[in-house]
Amino acid sequence: MPPISDRIGVCSWSLRPSSDDDLVAKVRQVGLGKVQLALNAHRGESGAQAETIRRLRDAGVTVASGMFGATGEDYSTLQTIQRTGGLALDENWDANLAIARRSAALAAEHGIPRVSFHAGFIPHDAADPAYAKLRDRIRQAADVFAEQDVRLLFETGQETADGLVAFLDDLDHAGVGVNFDPANMILYDKGDPVEALRLLLPRVEQVHIKDAVRTKTPGEWGTEVPVGTGEVDWPAFVGVLNDGGYAGDLIIEREAGENRVEDVATAAAHLTALM
Repeated sequence: MPPISDRIGVCSWSLRPSSDDDLVAKVRQVGLGKVQLALNAHRGESGAQAETIRRLRDAGVTVASGMFGATGEDYSTLQTIQRTGGLALDENWDANLAIARRSAALAAEHGIPRVSFHAGFIPHDAADPAYAKLRDRIRQAADVFAEQDVRLLFETGQETADGLVAFLDDLDHAGVGVNFDPANMILYDKGDPVEALRLLLPRVEQVHIKDAVRTKTPGEWGTEVPVGTGEVDWPAFVGVLNDGGYAGDLIIEREAGENRVEDVATAAAHLTALM
C-alpha cells in the first residue's frame, strides 16, 4: 500500500487559481503533491494547457488525473442539472464530443492516466429512449479515451449505486471505471455513501474526499460542508476502503465556502489521521 501522503491530492478547481503560478502556490500551501486537473473550463477555472502541466511538474506536483466538464450544464437547481447535465443535451453533443477528444489527447500527450466526468442523469427505466441515447453517447466518449489509452471515470451521485452498477454492466466497456464521491450521494439524495462505496468498490479507481449534509426539502440540493462536519461517516468510509484493499488516490474536492485553502488543508489532516 503506498504511503497515505503519496495518495492525497486536491482538485485544481477547488483552489480557484487565478494563474498557473497561483495554482502551484496554493498546492504547496495546502502541503500536497498531487492534483486532479481541470482539462477544460470548469467552475470558473479556465482549464489546463500544456504549460500548466509543465509548471506543476517542475514544482514537483504530480498530475494524478484530469477531468472534463460538459458545456451547457446548469447547476442552478436539481431540476436544471437533471435536464442539462453531462452529455444529455442534443444541441451540445457535438461540442461535448469535441471537448472529450481534446481532453483525451491532452491527457495522453502528458501521461495523465485517467480523466473523470459527470455523464449526466441516467434514466431509471432502460426502456426510456433517453437511456439508450445517453448510453450510446457515453460509449462514444469512452471509445475516444480508450483510443488514447486513458481511463474514463464516472463521477458518482446523480444515480443510486445500484443504478450505476446496472448501467455500467449494460455499457460493458473495458475503458471505464468509477470516481467515487461520497458527498454527491448526499447532495443528490441518492443513498448512503458508505453502503454505495461497498457496492461500487471493485470498480472504483479514484475517490473524491468531500462532505455534505442532506436536504430536508425533497427536490432541493443538500449542502456541501468542510470534511468532518457533514454526514459522511468517515471512519466507516475509510474502513471500507482499507478492508477492500483500495490503494488508489484520494483527491480532496471543495466547491463551496470562501476558505478553500484552509478547508483543503483541514480535510487532508482529517483524512491522514483516519488512514
